[in-house]
Amino acid sequence: MHQRGILIVISGPSGAGKGTICKALLERNKFWFSVSATTRKPRKGETEGISYYFLDRKEFVDRIEKEDFLEYAEVYGNLYGTPKSKVDEMLDKGIDVILEIDIQGALRVKEKVSDGVFIFILPPSMEELKNRIIKRGSETPESLMTRFKSAYQEINYVSKYNYAVVNDTVKEAVEKIESILIAEKCRVDRIKETILESKEGLMHEQLYD
Repeated sequence: MHQRGILIVISGPSGAGKGTICKALLERNKFWFSVSATTRKPRKGETEGISYYFLDRKEFVDRIEKEDFLEYAEVYGNLYGTPKSKVDEMLDKGIDVILEIDIQGALRVKEKVSDGVFIFILPPSMEELKNRIIKRGSETPESLMTRFKSAYQEINYVSKYNYAVVNDTVKEAVEKIESILIAEKCRVDRIKETILESKEGLMHEQLYD
């Protein structure tokens, strides 16, 4: 009997490097990256099932009523959500799933998935976070200040996560997350069925030896 996969939920403030870390994790491991569903129209270059699952509003609402989203939210008139059925399918196959999501969404997922691993990515310092946001070159002075204030507030949520990883360098952050997952896979409450099977098998061998 194979071990069920682990849902790895990664979030943190804007500029902490979540996307870069997730990309590096996917390059080094056989994880499945959870693809969100949305009611917005595809943009140029986006692919169905890779960028998003593109649904019309009626289909999205129908799936809400069927409780087929781990979490969902409406942003600027469009609905976005994490399809539960696809995540469950991968986990049942023993495949670990990465979900990169905002903090509010992560906390909603935590209410439904008690055995998920929730990792908060922290910048080395607030000054470095500010520098990273500035380097993007896409912020006005006003929006930069808004993002920075928001990041300050978001860091307060770190206590609601299982782990905090400081993103000094992407390589070190990725290695820390991989170490967390190795430890998680050895937790007794995750492998108790495997332990029970091994125990029963050993008893059977002793009886018929």
